[in-house]
Amino acid sequence: MHFAPRRCSSVEYRPDAPSSRRVKRLRHCSTGPSVRRRTHATEPPRSSRMSSTTRTMVTVSATAALLTVVLAAQPPDHATLAAIRDEGLGGSQVTDHISWLSDVYGPRVTGTPAIEQARVWTMEKLREWGLSDVHEERFAFGHGWSLERFHAHMVEPQVMPIIGYPKSWSSSTEGIVTADVTRVDIETEADFETYRGTLRGKIVLPQPAREVRMLEGDLVLRMTDEQLAEASRTEVPPPARGRRRGRGGRDGLSFNDRLQQFYVEEGVVAVLDRGSDSFMMGAGSGLPYQTQRTDGGTIFVGRGGPRDENAGNVVPSVTLAVEHYNRMVRILDKDVPVRVELHVETTFHDETDAADQMNAFNILAEIPGTDLADEVVMVGAHFDTTHAGTGATDNTTGVAAMMEVMRILRTIGARPRRTIRLALWGAEEQGLLGSREYVRRHFGDPQTTGLLPAHQTLSGYFNLDNGSGRLRGIWLQENFAVAPVFEAWLPSLHDLGVTTLGPRSVSGTDHTSFDAVGLPAFQFIQDRLEYNARTHHSNMDVVDRVQRDDVVQMAVVAAIFAYNTAMRDELLPRKALPRVDR
Repeated sequence: MHFAPRRCSSVEYRPDAPSSRRVKRLRHCSTGPSVRRRTHATEPPRSSRMSSTTRTMVTVSATAALLTVVLAAQPPDHATLAAIRDEGLGGSQVTDHISWLSDVYGPRVTGTPAIEQARVWTMEKLREWGLSDVHEERFAFGHGWSLERFHAHMVEPQVMPIIGYPKSWSSSTEGIVTADVTRVDIETEADFETYRGTLRGKIVLPQPAREVRMLEGDLVLRMTDEQLAEASRTEVPPPARGRRRGRGGRDGLSFNDRLQQFYVEEGVVAVLDRGSDSFMMGAGSGLPYQTQRTDGGTIFVGRGGPRDENAGNVVPSVTLAVEHYNRMVRILDKDVPVRVELHVETTFHDETDAADQMNAFNILAEIPGTDLADEVVMVGAHFDTTHAGTGATDNTTGVAAMMEVMRILRTIGARPRRTIRLALWGAEEQGLLGSREYVRRHFGDPQTTGLLPAHQTLSGYFNLDNGSGRLRGIWLQENFAVAPVFEAWLPSLHDLGVTTLGPRSVSGTDHTSFDAVGLPAFQFIQDRLEYNARTHHSNMDVVDRVQRDDVVQMAVVAAIFAYNTAMRDELLPRKALPRVDR
């Protein structure tokens, strides 16, 4: 496939103006590529894949002639599209969905009572809207984990309430404990001997102090015309070579596993860290710009232990605000003793082998199709969250927007040709487990590419999982054959700020589970706002950080993509099946 140079124009958009006069500086680009298009959706041309190791700059668009053919063959359903906008923009319920799921039921960690309560509320809401086949599909996960109580105070040499948050799957302290604090520098197993016999009954600080910068960098990311152009021009990397999996030590354990084992054996009371070594965060999706971490009491918290049969066999682990951590390190550097009072209380939730008692689940619901009801369009978002905040931007906004897609379509009485199915995934935060299990059960195993019959009837999957920012376009996932289809839909979305097709494959969320078996699956290009700088996996991932109007736009755009896909004469074009290295 050859893509000609881009021709770009701009229009002006003002969201507060009447619809006939909404203009804003938006960049719209088209090209004149030479494209040979095949109409059989399940047999894409070989040329749609990158066939060499050459790095290729790809700009995605379609010829005016091809767009004319596409539009003439399948005129848009203007009445339904207008109704989607009217209901989505004027009658949105996203704020209510977000508050219920985050304020009342958040955080929704997999395998906990909170996520089960959220499941019940969500399924009742989907049934209330009249959706069909509302059900859950459970799968094995391991132990769930809940935080019950936490507090921490420095009590010597002065009193300081400490801002912190226990890591997920951390164990509990033995009630309220007060202990001396010590610094350790353990980089390899050889360092164990330096500290052996010296740590019993102590609280450990395993990192040096980190520089804290004043907030002088970019914190809020709304994509500029130049950044959108960068997204549309992003280099596609050469095909990945087979990678060897990293090995653990002689007993199969990683260094971190052995370090935890050492702390347990040495009788360490707790480990307090200050999180990442960097005060900068990438913009996501492989784009080249960065945002500054906010610090100032914002804590980005990770996992502190396993969820398998070894769950709980670790020392309590807590991530602190970097400013409070640094203070204790500086005091210790002056040879002044530091003592901390700490209380961590956690609960591990067992899992049984019974199919209806497994700790993880996916939620499914659908709007039945008409003449092509056996074919399916899917929309989805991961339902689970991490534990430090309430999961508002990761990923309650995505869940609320995709729920709203279904509510909008049901409310306006849309009659899609294909069935539109909602999927709310479990255990995404532990490695896309819910979507991977769903794909394996229903479409095929990516390890063997043994495909099931439903693989032939899924037109496409659309995913939301990048915070509360408005959608600006869609990543093509290197599915170049679908570019003319999406390009034809963009002009009607320009007034909503949706202008860009990005050629690259992006990862890190549930659409990749579908892509792994050759199904058309897409993540939207999205304004990241504070997602990387403040809210992602942090204690500040709360409802107050959600930008309501942006989530309203997310739902409308996703509904239009889903509806257009459901109304096409053909399934969306596909890439060739991934090659399995044996």
